[in-house]
Amino acid sequence: SLVPLKTTSEDYKLLENMNKLTSLKYLEMKDIAINISRNLKDLNQKYAALQPYLEQINLIEEQVAALEQAAYKLDAYSKKLEAKYKKLEKR
Repeated sequence: SLVPLKTTSEDYKLLENMNKLTSLKYLEMKDIAINISRNLKDLNQKYAALQPYLEQINLIEEQVAALEQAAYKLDAYSKKLEAKYKKLEKR
């Protein structure tokens, strides 16, 4: 009758140890989650601080594209003028 009692006691100790380990693991996971949350908040703040600069970059990019188009048109126009001038020169 003593053997089952000893086994039950060992089972209880094993369960107790498993519970302690599980509890520690959950605490570890909680710390990790807190760190991730903190880092995410930090990244969001940094991104928010960068936002105005990113908008300026986009605006500059659009302006450069428009300027490039204007330069192409000007180039085409000057080539037309040059061709007309050469025609007139031949007369």
